[in-house]
Amino acid sequence: MADIINLVNAESKLETMRHSASHVLAEAVLSIFPDAKFGIGPAIEDGFYYDFDLPRSLTPDDLPVIEEKMGEIIKADLPFTHKEITKAEAKKLFASQPYKLELIDEIPDDKVGIYEQGGFVDLCRGPHVNSTGEIKAFKLSNIAGAYWRGNERFPMLQRIYGTAFTSQKELDEHLTRIEEAKKRDHRKLGKELDLFLTPDEIGGGLVIYTPKGGRIRAVIEEFWRQEHFANGYEILYTPHIGLSKLWETSGHLDFYQENMYSPIDIEGQEYYLKPMNCPFHMLAYKSRTRSYRDLPLRWAELGTVYRYERSGVLLGLLRVRGFTQDDAHIICTPEQMNSELSEVLRFSLHMWRVFGFQKYRVFLSTRPEKSIGTDQMWQDAENALRRVIDENELEYEVDEGGGVFYGPKIDLKIEDAIKREWQMTTIQFDFNLPERFDLVYIGADGQEHRPYMIHRALLGSWDRFFGLLIEHYAGAFPAWLAPVQVNVIPVADRHLEHARKLEKEMRNLGIRVEVDDRSERMNLKIRQAQLDKIPYMVIIGDKEVADNSVSVRRRSGEQLPTQPLAGFLETLTKEIADKV
Repeated sequence: MADIINLVNAESKLETMRHSASHVLAEAVLSIFPDAKFGIGPAIEDGFYYDFDLPRSLTPDDLPVIEEKMGEIIKADLPFTHKEITKAEAKKLFASQPYKLELIDEIPDDKVGIYEQGGFVDLCRGPHVNSTGEIKAFKLSNIAGAYWRGNERFPMLQRIYGTAFTSQKELDEHLTRIEEAKKRDHRKLGKELDLFLTPDEIGGGLVIYTPKGGRIRAVIEEFWRQEHFANGYEILYTPHIGLSKLWETSGHLDFYQENMYSPIDIEGQEYYLKPMNCPFHMLAYKSRTRSYRDLPLRWAELGTVYRYERSGVLLGLLRVRGFTQDDAHIICTPEQMNSELSEVLRFSLHMWRVFGFQKYRVFLSTRPEKSIGTDQMWQDAENALRRVIDENELEYEVDEGGGVFYGPKIDLKIEDAIKREWQMTTIQFDFNLPERFDLVYIGADGQEHRPYMIHRALLGSWDRFFGLLIEHYAGAFPAWLAPVQVNVIPVADRHLEHARKLEKEMRNLGIRVEVDDRSERMNLKIRQAQLDKIPYMVIIGDKEVADNSVSVRRRSGEQLPTQPLAGFLETLTKEIADKV
């Protein structure tokens, strides 16, 4: 617990320093553009930004100039001074700043907080570091457009992003991670490796998986199904649309309609593209009488759903409008709740480890102010979630009041190869749908009882998960996931017949293999296979044909010893089967 408290304190100090850096940025911009109008300048997850209305558009060449001016302000070690003044005084002070005046009008009290460093004054509640000299290492990163207050009806401002750290070493490490992230960008790699397309002709946020991307997805889906069957799940398939009555019953039309697309008229009845799979699973449960002896039911689905997203937030595979949801619903008795949760958490962590993710953080989100369900249901559910985390000896953070209105939940944030966190797995109680669809089971006492339902999204959105995989592996997938596992390269045309025989033998073993039969130099073929990030290259020349051996190179450039074909195939099939 002490470690968690220290981490929170360190993050709080860093956030304070970054917010202070945003004020220094504003002062620097004002010194360069005396007529600048200011928006807001908060600290954000990895740094800070400030929005400006300026007499001209900024370019990347402006950032070093602004940085230099910020450096002068920091070197001057100007104290941050807090004052409270009346709204009338504040309006006079910010008379030439229309965005600040708008904010002042919305302050309910007559007292307004301001901070001053040197001759620069800003509207702010704080907190700040003691002086500008406490801002140790900073860097401005980029310029973007941003509507005032995020509303497209308001003026477009220029947003300058930056970051700050307590040491130059930490800043350098952060900048290195940013450069590495650019190299791993799934949109860039998806195009280079021919994995998926998002053509304008089909509309934003909709994805076409090309044969190589489709192959990876098929491999993952097959593994997903095998694991679910092995862990006691059954798999459902449900429609893409449903009558409006279904979404009325589920409550989606009351609480979620802004995320749904307009209805489709079919013979005078309204249908909606499904935003979630859950209501269909409820109907499957209600299709016949259920006994306590039938429970638990573990039902999973790879169901494609459709949610309205503004075009400005769409981002490759990470934010789309149509995506496949890795869904499951576990319907159980209260007595089965603990064991089912424990199994769900174990299963989730197992799947992530197989895909190569070893580090994660666990969050427990508890009852919000507005919620449904009885006090006893919430208490039992939260206690069960805490218990299963403790039994698995996992450290976790509590997000008090962070649950959704229909139940508490566990979230897993997964750390990738360059230490970025991704919110992926959710294990969520749902007190809403069993009530709305009147789910019951017949207990041992012969009476009807309401079951508990646990909603579980293990890998989350299939598309977002695929984007994460691309970036985690930088497109160099392990052999079991690679769309092409072996590239056979004949040295000359006379070796092509033997290469085709190897190709057939590998295919019979389930190995994904291609023969590069182009009339190109061998070195060029090897280079292309490395660019395509194919795990193994098998080079066939006169000696290999005579000995039925193979000369093997890894995509890293490592040359393995020439070896018998049978030995290579045995090693490779084991590597694939073990999912190394």
